[in-house]
Amino acid sequence: MSIWNYVVTAHKPTNVTHSCVGNFTNPHDINLIIAKCTRIEIHILAPQGLQPMLDVPIYGRIATLELFRPHGETQDYLFISTERYKFCVLQWDTESGELITRAMGDVSDRIGRPTDNGQIGIIDPDCRLIGLHLYDGLFKVIPFDNKGQLKEAFNIRLEELQVLDIKFLYGCAKPTIAVLYQDNKDARHVKTYEVLLKEKDFSEGPWQQNNLDNGAGLLIPVPMPLGGVIIIGEQTIVYCSASVFKAIPIRQSITKAYGRVDADGSRYLLSDHAGLLHLLVITHEKERVTGLKVELLGETSAASTISYLDNGCVYVGSSYGDSQLIKLHLQPDNRGQYVEILQRFVNLGPIVDFCVVDLERQGQGQVVTCSGAFKDGSLRIVRNGIGINEQASAELPGIKGIWSLRSSTVDMFDTFLVVSFVSETRILAMNSEDELEETEIEGFVSDAQSLFCQDAIHDQLVQVTASSVRLVSAASRKLLTDWRVPTGFSIIVATANATQVFLATGGGNLVYLEIGEGSLTEVKHLEIEFDVSCLDINPIGDNSMRSELAVVGLWRDYSVRIYSLPNLEFITTLHFGENVPPRSVLLCRFEGIAYLLCGLGDGHLFNFILNMSTGELSDRKKISLGTKAITLRTFRSKNTTHVFAASDRPTVIYSSNRKLLYSNVNLKEVNHMCPFNSLSFPDSLAIAKEDLLTIGSIDDIQKLHIRAVPLGEHARRICHQEQSRTFAICSVKYSQTNIEETETHFVRLLDDQTFEVLSSYQLDTYENGCSILSCSFTDDNNSYYCVGTAYVLPEENEPNKGRILVFSVEDAKLQLVTEKETKGSVYNLNAFNGKLLAGINQKIQLYKWVLRDDGSRELQSECGHHGHILALYVQSRGDFIVVGDLMKSISLLIYKHEEGAIEERARDYNANWMTAVEILDDDIYLGAENNFNLFTVRKNSDAATDEERGKLEVVGEYHLGEFVNLFRHGSLVMRLPDSESSQIPTVIFGTVNGVIGVIASLPQEQYQFLEKLQINLVKVIKGVGGLSHEQWRSFSNERKTVDAKNFLDGDLIESFLDLSRNRMEEIATAMAVPVEELCKRVEEMTRLH
Repeated sequence: MSIWNYVVTAHKPTNVTHSCVGNFTNPHDINLIIAKCTRIEIHILAPQGLQPMLDVPIYGRIATLELFRPHGETQDYLFISTERYKFCVLQWDTESGELITRAMGDVSDRIGRPTDNGQIGIIDPDCRLIGLHLYDGLFKVIPFDNKGQLKEAFNIRLEELQVLDIKFLYGCAKPTIAVLYQDNKDARHVKTYEVLLKEKDFSEGPWQQNNLDNGAGLLIPVPMPLGGVIIIGEQTIVYCSASVFKAIPIRQSITKAYGRVDADGSRYLLSDHAGLLHLLVITHEKERVTGLKVELLGETSAASTISYLDNGCVYVGSSYGDSQLIKLHLQPDNRGQYVEILQRFVNLGPIVDFCVVDLERQGQGQVVTCSGAFKDGSLRIVRNGIGINEQASAELPGIKGIWSLRSSTVDMFDTFLVVSFVSETRILAMNSEDELEETEIEGFVSDAQSLFCQDAIHDQLVQVTASSVRLVSAASRKLLTDWRVPTGFSIIVATANATQVFLATGGGNLVYLEIGEGSLTEVKHLEIEFDVSCLDINPIGDNSMRSELAVVGLWRDYSVRIYSLPNLEFITTLHFGENVPPRSVLLCRFEGIAYLLCGLGDGHLFNFILNMSTGELSDRKKISLGTKAITLRTFRSKNTTHVFAASDRPTVIYSSNRKLLYSNVNLKEVNHMCPFNSLSFPDSLAIAKEDLLTIGSIDDIQKLHIRAVPLGEHARRICHQEQSRTFAICSVKYSQTNIEETETHFVRLLDDQTFEVLSSYQLDTYENGCSILSCSFTDDNNSYYCVGTAYVLPEENEPNKGRILVFSVEDAKLQLVTEKETKGSVYNLNAFNGKLLAGINQKIQLYKWVLRDDGSRELQSECGHHGHILALYVQSRGDFIVVGDLMKSISLLIYKHEEGAIEERARDYNANWMTAVEILDDDIYLGAENNFNLFTVRKNSDAATDEERGKLEVVGEYHLGEFVNLFRHGSLVMRLPDSESSQIPTVIFGTVNGVIGVIASLPQEQYQFLEKLQINLVKVIKGVGGLSHEQWRSFSNERKTVDAKNFLDGDLIESFLDLSRNRMEEIATAMAVPVEELCKRVEEMTRLH
C-alpha cells in the first residue's frame, strides 16, 4: 500500500526571491543574505568571490526579508516574515556561529482579505517601527521601544484598498510612509502618511502626487540629504518630494527589481523583465535635485532582486534564470556591455515539465527539465553523483597501485605515472603528442611490485618495494641511496610524504625513516604484537612537508593506533567493535578541521574529528560506501582538497558548511586512484579498474550534477522517444520589435546525446503547444510524437479550438502524419491501451488509430466523458483514468470495453485547485494543489454502499511549501539489488522554485519507525526563528488547517546525520535504539535520492 509516504528534497530550491546586504556576521564583514523561498543563505564577500557561511531551512515561505540596525548596535539584525503571517528577528551569534532569535510572533488577523499584490514588510530607517501590509485596507505596525525590543503590534486603517507598494521615507521627524495605489478608475497615485505611534493612527503626510504613469509599480525611497522618492513606471520615471517634481520618459519596460549603489542614494540599478540592466542617476546641486538620467549597462538574467555589494560587484538574483555575481566596468567591452559575469549560480526554477530517462543506459535515471522562462529558458540534465569525463585510457590488466610523480619540486604539473603490478613496475609519461607512453626511471626497480612512490624534497623520488626503500634523483633519474630491509623480512605496507617514510615488515615491525639530501636515515624501529594492514603519515598540521602523527591499522586486532613522530610514542587506540580489519587509513583536513578516515574491508567508512595537539578523536560517524574494501586517497580540484574512496561504489568525500558529504561517482568498481595533474590533462585523476587505466577530469563536486542546454527560448513541454533516440519539446520564442513583443511557438526535435536541434515544426499564429507524448498505437509498430495544442485568441477567455498533431521521426526529421481538430485546448495526452486519451477543456476524449482505405492513418473519436470544470491533469493505469480538475480535486473514471464508454467511478468532494496528479498504486492517488499542499486519496472498492464507493477518501495530507508542476514515476539513483531501498517505489516531482523532490512509499513498519524518529527530532532540532515544524507541515488552505498525516518530512529526518554525537545519543536513548542502527536506517533513506 502506498499510504505511508516519505517526502524528501533531492535538489534544494534555487529560485532567488529576496536578497539584502549588510554587516550581519561581524561589524566588518560585508554579508549577502539570500532567500530562496523556504531557505536562507548567508554569504560573506571575500577577495575571491562569495563564500557561503550558512544555509538553513525556514519553516515557512519567506514573504519579506530586511536587514536593520537598532540604536547602539554594531551589526545588523535580520527581519523575516512568512506567507502564513509569522515573523521573526534573527541575530548572528559569533561565538557559536549560529542564528539566534531576538523576537518572533504571529501577525495574522482573524478577519481581513489577504492582499492580491503580495505581502509588504518595511522597516523605518530610524528603527522606530516595522510596517506590514498583509490585508487589504490595513497597515500593521510593530513598534520598537528605546532598547530596540519589539512591542505589541496594532493595525491602522488604510483608505487605499489596491496598494501596489509602500515604503518608509528618509529624514522625517515622524515615521512617514509613501503609498503607491490604484483607485477604482484604474488611475495610479502616491500619498504620504505620518504614523502616530501614541495615537495608533495616521495623519496627512507632507505631500502627495496624483495621476502617475498607468504602469507605475515601484517606489524607491531616496536617503538624506536628498530625500523624497522615485516612482518607476513602464514609460516614465518620476522623482518626487515635498518641493521637487522631475520626470523623464524611458523605453517601455516593466522594472522588476532595483538595487541602491551609493549610500547617499544618487545612483540605482534597475532591471527589467527582459534582463536589461540600467543605471538611474539623480543629478543634484548640493541638496537640490536637478534631474534624472538613465543609461543601459548591459544584459543579465531577468532579475527578481539586485544587491550592490562593493567595488562594482553586484549580485543579481533571478527567478527565471541563473543568478549571477557581476562586475560593472567603467568602459564597455567589444559588445558594448559594461557588465562582466564573474560567477553563475545554477537555478532550475521554474521547472515547468521534466522527463526521467536513462540516457547512459546504466540503470541510473536522469531528469531532463524544462527550466527557466522567457529568454533564460533552458533544458537541464540532472543526475545524481559526480561524472568523470574520460580523456585517455589504456588496457592494463592486474594493476596493484598507481602514483603520480613530478620531475622537480618546483614543477606545477605531474610528469610520470607509476603503475605497479604483481611482479613489475611500469612508468608512463606524457610525450609531445599528448599520449601516454612507457619510459624509464633508471634508479627505480622495474622487476618488482612497488608498494608506494612519492615526490620528496631536494628534487628526489622515493620508491618502496618489498625489499628496499630507494631514493632517486629526479633530474638524473639515478639511484642516490637505498635502505634495505634486514634479511628474512620483507616490507608489506609503506607510506611516505616529502620528508618521511613509514613502513611495516612482517611480524609487526614498524620502521620510521627520514629523507635528507641524498640520504635515508632510520630514526626509530618499534615492534608490536600484530601484523599491520595499512599506514598513513599525510601531513595535515602547519608544516605541509612533515607529519607529527602516524596512524597504523592492524589485521588481527581489528583496530587503529595513533603514534607521535619521530619517536613512535603510543597515543591512543581505536576499536571499531566490528570483526573487520581496517584496509585504509587517512589523515585529512577539510575547511580547517582535521579528520581521521578509516576504510574497512567490508565497505564501511568511519570518520572522526582529530585534535591535532593531543591526538584525541571525537564525533565518531559511520557510513556504508559499498561491500568491498575501501582505498582512500586525497586529490585537489578547484583549489580544494577532497578524498576519493575507491571500492565497488566509488565515492568522493568533501566538506560543505563544516559537514562531510558523500557523493557517488558515476563509475562501476574502482580499485585504485591517484591525482594526475599533467600539462595536457590539468586537474585530472588516473583511475584503475579491473583491466583498464583511464585518465579523466572530474565534474564539479556536488551531490547532483547539472548540465545546462541554453535554448534562448522558453521550453514548455518535453518527452523522450527511445526508438528514435530523440527528445521533442514544445517551446516559445519571444522576440521584441519596437512596437510589440511577439511570440512564436514551435515543436522541436533534439538529439538525446548532443541536444542539438535536428528539426523544427512551427505552429500557427496564436497556436500554443500544451502537451506532448511519445506513444505507439494498436496494430502499428511505429513510435509517434503526439502534440496537443490550443489557439489562444486575445478576445477569448477560454480556448475553444485546438489540434492534435501526430508526427513520425524519419531521418531525424519531424514528419506530420495526421492532424485532428478539437473543440478546445488539449491540456494533456496519455497513451491508453493502444489508443490516445486527451483532456480537452472540460471533457475527456478517447481516440483510436484507424487505417483509411488509401493506406493513410487518422485519429477517430471513440468516446468521451463530460463533467469537469477543466480537466487539466490526467493519468491512466490499465482501464482506470485519474483526473485532476482545475478546482474540483481528483476524480476516478473507468473505461468499459463492452460498451466502449468512459464512466465516473468515484471522486473527492473537497474543493482543491489541482496543480498535478499521479497514480501511486491501483488504489491510492497523489495530488498537489495551489496552496502548496500534497494529499493522497484512496478508492474504497470494498465499501458496502454505492455512495461510499463513489467517494475517494483522503488518507494523507501534508504541506510541502512548494508549488508542484508535475509528478513522474522514476528514480534518480542507481538501484543496487543488494540494498533494501531498491524495493521502495519512488515518484519524482518538480516545482516552481526549482526543487526536485522524491516521494517514496514505505512499508508500514519502516514508516512507523521513522515517524517515531521524526517526533523525537522535532523536540531536539528547533526551527530557525522559533518557527514550529508541526504548524509548517500542517495541510492548510483557505478553508481548513489540519495536522499532517501519513507523510514524513525526509529533510528533517535526514538532518539527524548532521547532529553532534551527543544529540544523536540523546535521540537514540529516547527511541531505545543504538546510534549505529539509527544512522544506518537514516542513511538507507538518503540513498533514495
